[in-house]
Amino acid sequence: MTDIQFRDSMLAKMAGSPELSLDEHQRVVVMGDFHMGDGSGRDALRHNGGLLAAVLERYYLERGSVLVLNGDIEELQKFALERVRSAWPDLYGIFDRFAAGPGLFKIVGNHDEALLDEPDRRYHLLEGLSLRWGDRLMYVFHGHQASDWYVEHNALAGALVRYLVGTLRIPSPSVSKDSRRKFGIERKIYDFSRACRIVSIIGHTHRPLFESLSKYDWLRFEIERLCAEYAPSGEASRREIAERIAVYRDEFQRLRRRDRRRSRSLSLYGNDILLPCLFNSGSAVGRKGITAIEIEDGRIQLAYWFEEGRERRYLAGEAARSKGLPGTSYRRAVLGSARIDHLLARIDLLG
Repeated sequence: MTDIQFRDSMLAKMAGSPELSLDEHQRVVVMGDFHMGDGSGRDALRHNGGLLAAVLERYYLERGSVLVLNGDIEELQKFALERVRSAWPDLYGIFDRFAAGPGLFKIVGNHDEALLDEPDRRYHLLEGLSLRWGDRLMYVFHGHQASDWYVEHNALAGALVRYLVGTLRIPSPSVSKDSRRKFGIERKIYDFSRACRIVSIIGHTHRPLFESLSKYDWLRFEIERLCAEYAPSGEASRREIAERIAVYRDEFQRLRRRDRRRSRSLSLYGNDILLPCLFNSGSAVGRKGITAIEIEDGRIQLAYWFEEGRERRYLAGEAARSKGLPGTSYRRAVLGSARIDHLLARIDLLG
């Protein structure tokens, strides 16, 4: 599929998708890639199931957030739907409470596409959801649409996964574990979003993105920002800043060594002026926590949820400023935050 064909296809999908109007008081949370399985050792969600349920029920539901489930919620390329439902009744109960309360939108992904053939889908399935801010749209979709393989051969991919994992016990191929494929998909969606001057919110690659920044770009900009803060700071602040820079630098160098071995570029965007038009909600299956895109008070944010003491080392600074979920050992850190109107103005001015 050429870039023009992909653009036209996505614009057609947007035109056929429902819209949710936003205002300064509307709260929305976008999460995806739960990959709910059968509760066994092969279930990718087993490590974070308790964290995810607590976050959804005791934070977002209580705050009246609309829940947007952005694809790959069930892992139906490995497990039968009835086994998934039997393994996660409490989580489905929370989904039901969102649907009956503030609202729930469920978007289909490549790993739960089989739901389209199920007579009992439980929730209406969407290809995408448009979020309207004034006269502008932000579009939420899973992201596999940017891969010709998943668009044309997803049924075959599912059969291969079931055969490799279920029969031969061979680890399944996944775009989330293939850096080159991740970058290709993200770059294609970034180019589409840039050309159409829209904000795209995706999942699929399991890699959280805020304002189009990859982890590599985010680390680089954070190091530059902290270096600028260092000189005018007092002695105590300098020690803290120096420690954070050292951690970021170590992680930055680790990425460089890894990606040089794989002979690929570290950044998606080359020398272009970066437009803040691509966001990714990440996933719920990371060993060190889960991520979500939040919209509230006229802002869009990337939130990181983790169990105290298990946060990612390079995010220790953000974790130190995190807030706990009362009655639990779980904490929430905001990794990025921007006003939506400022974001859209930057896209217009820089594009």
